[in-house]
Parts: sequence; structure tokens; C-alpha cells
Amino acid sequence: MEKIKIKTESHTELISITDKVNAIVLKSQVKDGMCYLFCPHTTAGLTINENADPSVQTDINNTLNRLIPHNANYSHAEGNSDGHIKSSLLGVSLNVFIENGALVLGTWQGIYFVEGDGPRTREVWVKILGS
Repeated sequence: MEKIKIKTESHTELISITDKVNAIVLKSQVKDGMCYLFCPHTTAGLTINENADPSVQTDINNTLNRLIPHNANYSHAEGNSDGHIKSSLLGVSLNVFIENGALVLGTWQGIYFVEGDGPRTREVWVKILGS
């Protein structure tokens, strides 16, 4: 298992980790298999979405913040319920096929870490299985 370290700068943001995941896949020398990603945080998540136009990440972040605002009279005393809700909706794991030694993603797809309670130092765990 490999760990990707991520230092976030904002309360909420999307950060592409596609290149870091690709580097782990290449290092593994697995030709055909699976790449499992796991986010061990309860106020962050993972998603796959467009990586060609950065305005898409801005739109996703702004929409999540509009639908799940930071200060919405939540019961949770720590003040980060919005992050917990976003994490639950997005999910904390992804599985991506590996074929011919590379991640199998659509033409415009990238892998994103989604911060919901930053700024913080985070991790994404990556496990590669295959031949």
C-alpha cells in the first residue's frame, strides 16, 4: 500500500491526484489489475470527474457548498458537519481498472480528493492488485 499526502489550503476544495495515482501504478509495474483508493477521513472524499476544464471543479465545489453550507445550524459540536455530509455523499473509496500498465479512465476524467473541513494535511491510501 502507498500513501499520497495532501495538504489542503481551503475549507473546501477539489485537488487532482490523478498524476500521483498514475505514478504509483507505474511504480507497481502491474500490467492488468485494479487500483483501489481509500480516503481515511470522515470530512473528505474522493470522486472522478472532468479534468480538462478547471471550472468544473469550481462548479462542483460551489454547488456542494451551496447545497451543504458550512454554518447551517447543525447539531454536531465540532462545527464540521458540512464536511461529514459531503464525505458521506461523495464516498471515501474508488476502484479504477489498470490495463496495459495504466489507469483506465475516460478521455476527460481525473481523480480528485475533495476536502470538506480544511485546511488540513490528509492522506489517500492506494492499493494496487494484479499481474
